[in-house]
Amino acid sequence: MKLNDLTFYDYFRSSASYRVRIALNLKGLQPETVTTIDLRTGEQAASPYKAVEPSGLVPSFQFGGKTFGQSLALIEWLDVKYPTPRLIPQDALAALAVREIAHTIACDIHPLNNLRILKYITGTLGASEDEKLDWYHHWIKTGFDTLEALIAPHRDEGPFCLGKQATLADVCLVPQVYNARRFDVDLAAYPAICAVDAHCQSLPAFGAAAPE
Repeated sequence: MKLNDLTFYDYFRSSASYRVRIALNLKGLQPETVTTIDLRTGEQAASPYKAVEPSGLVPSFQFGGKTFGQSLALIEWLDVKYPTPRLIPQDALAALAVREIAHTIACDIHPLNNLRILKYITGTLGASEDEKLDWYHHWIKTGFDTLEALIAPHRDEGPFCLGKQATLADVCLVPQVYNARRFDVDLAAYPAICAVDAHCQSLPAFGAAAPE
């Protein structure tokens, strides 16, 4: 379905944008316009994008004369407006479990390792490349220890994080695993995470959303 009059501000390697691309694909939705904001050149911090989205972050949706950001907020909006298939279950307890995993990724892991933080560590604080990687690996492993404990008990219930259906948990997990592999994090200690990721990667909605 074409989302008329909706502009999606995207960047191919932004894991937050990657989440939104997966969600759109799972729901069979296509924004009318997709505009790339190149984070490598600093375009996100300059006009005209900064005038559109004050945070200067991607992803964002522009429609109805307004712009809205934050990937989880955008996905929850999509889930309310286009509820097939649901990414957040209607059942309150099931929804809580999904959000627990999603927020572990989006609130505890990703903010510590995104591009602007890594640039600040090496630029302003003067950390070396090795020190930056140590920082990255530490917070990935800390977060993945939690995720493995949350996902592993559900492996007999289905191929996704929490059973037989893809949810917001899987939408957040796959981009984070992609980033971990990109920075050469050893994932041998996380078989449940890797199994879910492998299954998701075999599905067109996830594959088509990948940065490549």
